[in-house]
Parts: sequence; structure tokens; C-alpha cells
Amino acid sequence: MKLYIRYNINTTSKLLLQEQLDKLGLTCELTGLGELEVKNGISAEQHNQLSVVLKKYGIEILDDRISALVQKTKDTIIEMLYLEEKLPPSKISFYLAQKLNYSFGYISNLFSEVTFISIENFIIIQKIERVKQLIIADELTFTQISSKLNYSSSAHLSWQFKKITGLTPTAFQRIIKRRREKNGSDTGKII
Repeated sequence: MKLYIRYNINTTSKLLLQEQLDKLGLTCELTGLGELEVKNGISAEQHNQLSVVLKKYGIEILDDRISALVQKTKDTIIEMLYLEEKLPPSKISFYLAQKLNYSFGYISNLFSEVTFISIENFIIIQKIERVKQLIIADELTFTQISSKLNYSSSAHLSWQFKKITGLTPTAFQRIIKRRREKNGSDTGKII
């Protein structure tokens, strides 16, 4: 028997992180996405233990400022695409500069140097991943999805989707529907 589940990765990550911190007796506060403030300090041994435990879950402690800023940029983009009801009306460059307290030029150059991809391309890839999830959820029309993610039109969304995935959104949707039918559930969600 298959179970179809939906989960919030942000909530799941926070709970998992909190459980591991509690096991090590660390009092911490999540100060932002990807930021944690240890209240009473952390010994080198606790730091190592936490690092080892978190790596099992795909969570890495970043020890240098540049890596931390690049990761925070990624997290901010993903948070914007997944948590906001609709993308901000301002330019994404302004949104990132405001959220990260650095000029967009600095963030953009640093991001490209470290990841070998531009912020713009990273955003496009993440938007397409978000589109896939919204199609799978089957709660919004393509027009609603394109509006939610600030595409100029459904046609632009479709063009960009096909450029990245090789499929049109409609073809992707048909594949998902066939999988659901094959699995005997046309109302379940695919993870």
C-alpha cells in the first residue's frame, strides 16, 4: 500500500534541528532562515558532534562568511518561492538586497564566483521546480501558477518550463495524471 504525503520542508528541518540541539544540551534560537544563535556558546567538541549528526540529514554547518552568505542567498530565494503567497512585486534584486543587507551587485558576483551559476539562472531553476510542485499539487491552473510566480504570461511560463525540462507543463501534467491512475489513486499526491 502506498501512502501519499505532503510535508513542509522548512518545518521538518526546524524540528529535526531542534531535536538534535536538545540532545546536545544546547540552548539556541533560530534567528533567520539558515541562522542559529547559540545562547551559551558551543565547545569545539559540541560543534563537531553537532556537525556529524546534522550531516546525516544533509545539514551542514558553514564556518566561513562567504559560504554562509551564498547559502543564505539560496535559502532566501527558496523561501521567497515557497513561503510567499505571491512573489514580491518589486524586483527580485531589490528583494534580495533588502533581505540580506548587501548590495545586489555584491551578492550576485559572490554567488556566481562560488556556485558557477548566476542568481538569475538559479532563480529560474528554482521557479521551475516550484511550478512542478504546484502542478503535482493540482490545486492551481497554469494561469494562476504563472501569476503566483510573476511570469508575464502562461506562454512565458510554458516556454521557460520546456526550455529547462524538455517538456511542456501540459505534458508534465499528463505524465503525473498517468502515474496517479497507474497507482490506483487519482486524488493522492505524488511526492
